[in-house]
Amino acid sequence: MTTPADERLRCGWATSAPEYVAYHDDEWGRPLRGEVALFERLTLEGFQSGLSWLVILRKRPAFREAFAGFDPEVVAKFDDADRARLLADAGIVRNRLKIDAAIDNARAVLELDTPLDELLWSFAPDPAVHVRPATLAEVPATSEESKAMAKELKRRGFRFVGPTTCYALMQATGLVDDHVADCWRASPDAPRP
Repeated sequence: MTTPADERLRCGWATSAPEYVAYHDDEWGRPLRGEVALFERLTLEGFQSGLSWLVILRKRPAFREAFAGFDPEVVAKFDDADRARLLADAGIVRNRLKIDAAIDNARAVLELDTPLDELLWSFAPDPAVHVRPATLAEVPATSEESKAMAKELKRRGFRFVGPTTCYALMQATGLVDDHVADCWRASPDAPRP
């Protein structure tokens, strides 16, 4: 599908709102590294569960402020007063289970024996084997790699990290490239970081 602004073909999910267009063109599917950046994405994917990603995109600045820029060392120290503050913050998704999971996941990050980005990237499928989907209908909700990632994260104490959430994280952070075949970002000439 194209957008009126520039006539470039994009993945069908990315054309219904300006925030989606910007996210698709500038972030989604680009390789992402770093503990803070990946903890942010892992946390936001957990908060997205059951909601539209557009809700999360629009609330992302408030999430960043509420969760101290997603610094796991700071979030891991959140206490009952912080939980109450977060539950009262209309700028974020106020779900007690997801808030508790974000705090617990920050603590789990600090207990890892390998950096978070190395752990997550260890589940990236071989790009030479990954088949680019021709249409949105061919984009899977999970993969064997996302199932393995979810299992390992849960083993290490993470919460709200099921196979579907893990696959969405893999797509968002470039572990897997699911831009559909006719998307401009699927082009070999598309800018990559």
